Amino acid sequence: MKVVFIDRDGVINKDVGYLDKIEDFQFIDGVFTSFRYLQSLGFSLVIITNQSGIGRGYFSDYDFHVVNNWMLDKFSHENVNILDVLYCPHKPLDLCTCRKPNTGMLETINKKYNIIKKESWLIGDKESDIDTAINFGITNTVLVESGQEIDKKNSKANFILPSIKFIDSCIT
Repeated sequence: MKVVFIDRDGVINKDVGYLDKIEDFQFIDGVFTSFRYLQSLGFSLVIITNQSGIGRGYFSDYDFHVVNNWMLDKFSHENVNILDVLYCPHKPLDLCTCRKPNTGMLETINKKYNIIKKESWLIGDKESDIDTAINFGITNTVLVESGQEIDKKNSKANFILPSIKFIDSCIT
């Protein structure tokens, strides 16, 4: 199966810092059209997201799932099928295997669905997202500027785009 792995905060929605309420969730312009486009190319869509706000005690697993289920419902109403959502609830110093740039979330998906790495992509808004792809063996990467500040000169990403809205300029 060929997959596009997608970071959430900064790629799908505006990064407001420790998002735990539906009323704070704002989709990035063009996300629904872009995801339908990726599906039309035969990609399955998987969201992988670090959610250290859980480990830090800022919000609970339950709060994450409320927002996540609301987001998935919005995607469904826009004819976008999200195959799976994986999240890491740990703090950076917890030394888990799932927190990006570690590959635990991608390995879980690979065991479930048998990913074709050479045909898969990863879209993120931080260099650590790109490192996750590289560490897992995915060489097709996109960094979007709609989240974090990016060092374009030193990025390992194949493509740098203003936002997910322009994904059709690199994935064809």
